[in-house]
Amino acid sequence: MKISVIGAGNVGATLAMRIVESGIGDVVLVDVVEGLANGKALDISDAAPIMGHEKSISGTTDYKEIEDSDVVVITAGFPRKPGMSREDLISKNIPIMDTIVKNVKSFCKDAIIIVVTNPLDVISHYIYKSGSFPKEKVIGMAGTLDASRFSNLIAEELSVPRRDVECYVLGSHGDTMVPVVSKSSVNGEPLRNKMNEEAIQRLTERTKKRGAEIVANLKMGSACYSPSAGVLEILRAISNDSGNILCVSTLLEGEYGISGCFLGVPAHIGKAGILEIVQLELEEGESKALKLSAEKTKHSLRSVLQ
Repeated sequence: MKISVIGAGNVGATLAMRIVESGIGDVVLVDVVEGLANGKALDISDAAPIMGHEKSISGTTDYKEIEDSDVVVITAGFPRKPGMSREDLISKNIPIMDTIVKNVKSFCKDAIIIVVTNPLDVISHYIYKSGSFPKEKVIGMAGTLDASRFSNLIAEELSVPRRDVECYVLGSHGDTMVPVVSKSSVNGEPLRNKMNEEAIQRLTERTKKRGAEIVANLKMGSACYSPSAGVLEILRAISNDSGNILCVSTLLEGEYGISGCFLGVPAHIGKAGILEIVQLELEEGESKALKLSAEKTKHSLRSVLQ
């Protein structure tokens, strides 16, 4: 599988390394900064004999190199700084997407597009709309990461293996995300049987603010290891045509009573992209919170699409 990663910053470079070392595919790393993508590609490639893989990676400023890619992952854009919300990045990152969309349409119009750039749900919708791509081919990496963060916090709180925790996080990749407590479990038991409401509320709020917590600690830049792991999970599902259920941002057309925006929901993922959206039975409060999340996303969209 040929995978092009647009943006050779921390997320893009970490992802490129994960892809070749996992054996999922060959990578073309693209960045507008002369030498940046190539330098990182050379460094990653030099580790191949040690890591024991035969996958190739190249770096370039030339979009022609993405020709015939099976998947394009978009990580390019300005990162958050302390005190910024993801929505603060709209005016900075939308113009960058215009160039990327133009080149994807020129060189690999049938590729699946995975979006990492923030604000993720708005950017995903903008790419889908401006590029006239099939809705199943545009996937926002959101809930995959957010669910991992929620799972990790639960496992740490209860001192249980992370593999024993199952949870979903729906909604926007932002402050209005919805950790779905009613569908969260630990070793098959409902989370509420393992943890009191005060602790659950504390962890759901920390999940929502986890990205900002990382940004505040780093001072410069934002999370890269966990987002790249989230993308890798999606790429595995595509590569294996597994149909695995992952939380991703996709266009809703009536599911969960919501239409007209990209939002994080569980979906089966395979080689065609989004195969089918999974509709969970939510509690009333969760359903209301999801609709409020959709309204906030639509409000941000209006300023972009008008």
